[in-house]
Amino acid sequence: MEYIGWIGALLFIISYLLLSLDYLSAQKYLYHILNALGALCLVINALVIDDYPNIFVNAVWGLIALVAVIKRMQPTIKGKSRGKI
Repeated sequence: MEYIGWIGALLFIISYLLLSLDYLSAQKYLYHILNALGALCLVINALVIDDYPNIFVNAVWGLIALVAVIKRMQPTIKGKSRGKI
């Protein structure tokens, strides 16, 4: 099962690299999907080795990514801001 953890780590690294090099946008689905899949892989790996802090942080990371995907799926209301901080 260790290979699943490595896949998750690679997905995180690739998504961040592509974002940093402007090949991906945080406003698009792909960046968040890569993050969600990476988090899922790392959670699976962490469950196997009982690494609870890693389970927690990657579960939260994955949920954030899923919320971002869902938010982007919703139609935007004309003239209404998405509430950036």
